[in-house]
Amino acid sequence: MGQVKSQFTEEELQDYEDLTYFTKKEILYAHKKFKSLAPEKVGHNKNARLSMNKILQYPELRVNPFGDRICKVFSSQNGEISFEDFLDMMSVFSDAAPKSVKAEHAFRIFDFDGDDMIGKNDLKQVIQRLTGYNNALGDSDIDQLITNILEEADLDDDGALSFAEFEHIIDKSSDFTNSFRIRL
Repeated sequence: MGQVKSQFTEEELQDYEDLTYFTKKEILYAHKKFKSLAPEKVGHNKNARLSMNKILQYPELRVNPFGDRICKVFSSQNGEISFEDFLDMMSVFSDAAPKSVKAEHAFRIFDFDGDDMIGKNDLKQVIQRLTGYNNALGDSDIDQLITNILEEADLDDDGALSFAEFEHIIDKSSDFTNSFRIRL
């Protein structure tokens, strides 16, 4: 671990610790995991940026139906992810991150069209990803499910979920925090 630690100054580690929900030890471990995705590129370059395809090799992202969306939300430029982006992502998905932070990022992941609302098309994509594109649900079943979701969660009846409405549903969900996590 000493070799990894030498890439960061104590001040940098302290800054990362202040800005995330991780300890210094966890930050160093996260860097080890990031480096393992492309050792030849990361090597001794702490500013290396990895493509989404490289990040999607991370085991828990590879099997996540929203892996590409997660990467898109956390990438800071060109869909490429720096260690700081990776650390931010892993911090949000950590057990220590508060429910409100997780909810904010979940909303952005599910807002496929980026209009700050989760509308019918966004919900359809969420359902398709959760059930698999070759699932037993037909279009009418998906439409009925969307109608049921909106009847339950769309408090202002505008046909879409605002962040406040989404957060209200998340608050009622006891399992959200457990399902919205990625282990280092």
